[in-house]
Amino acid sequence: MARLKEKYKNEVVSMLMKEFSYKNVMQVPKLEKIVLNVGMGEAIENIKLLDAAVKELATITGQKSVITRASKSIAGFKLRKDMPVGCKVTLRGNMMFEFLDKFISVALPRIRDFRGISSGSFDGRGNYAFGVKEQLIFPEINHDKVESIYGMDVIFVTSARTNKESMALLGHFGMPFREDKK
Repeated sequence: MARLKEKYKNEVVSMLMKEFSYKNVMQVPKLEKIVLNVGMGEAIENIKLLDAAVKELATITGQKSVITRASKSIAGFKLRKDMPVGCKVTLRGNMMFEFLDKFISVALPRIRDFRGISSGSFDGRGNYAFGVKEQLIFPEINHDKVESIYGMDVIFVTSARTNKESMALLGHFGMPFREDKK
């Protein structure tokens, strides 16, 4: 079983029950899924870049990625409906917890000038989105074989109803939030 899954069951649930004074264990928010999304505008001219991104995303997550397609045509970008424009992976269960553990303990510390992640990227319904500027922060990526550097969005979907509950949940997992100045 994944280390963070055990931590959730043994420690985080009881901490959150005390913190938010839940009456029932089923009220405690949980991490439902993690979605990694890569949008590649360059894929319009060079489809091989998208193929490389699909392979690298599968290497990072250990799960096959799905190619995302344009929902409508945009003439200014030379984009036609149903053209491939990116790829995404949805992680659930043990693979989700394994990725979260690797993301917090290995990938985030490898970001240049990292001082914690912003606490302002919650959506109001308990979900958190984080943008990564380059895929090179993941240890599985071989720097010599990278065809192009691209960023990705990492979205943490929780069952929390508020941003405060979601931030507490992710914080107990070890997510390094920084104190944003308001």
